[in-house]
Amino acid sequence: MDTLSQFLNSDVSLWGLFLSSLLSATLLPGGSELVLAGVIGLHPELFWPALLLGTLGNTLGGMISFFMGWMLPQTQQLKHVEKVRRFGTPALVFAWTPIIGDALCLAAGWLRLNPFYAALFMFAGKFARYAAIAFALNV
Repeated sequence: MDTLSQFLNSDVSLWGLFLSSLLSATLLPGGSELVLAGVIGLHPELFWPALLLGTLGNTLGGMISFFMGWMLPQTQQLKHVEKVRRFGTPALVFAWTPIIGDALCLAAGWLRLNPFYAALFMFAGKFARYAAIAFALNV
């Protein structure tokens, strides 16, 4: 029974991290970094799954914002559009940053940038941020 309890607790922790990461990458406020820290603190054996699921959830949340921008009519000018237009999808490496990250994702979608490359650069930036947090906690 103890093994089953541990499995269920770790499974719930990973799903909670994924959901927290996804929601905090949309226009909703959230603190997925604290959830990541909690999961790794309680379940150090889940270091890599937590890092990857947190990154995946956060990237999917960023892509939700990206596709929300895609659906906006191009009659309005959005914030940060010129920065994203100038740098293209590599600008989305900074999609993890507070406040401007959501605007970057929306602007990239509004500009109809390549969704595959957008997701790739978002994933890279978000992974680097979560990895820095996870490795700092694991030291």
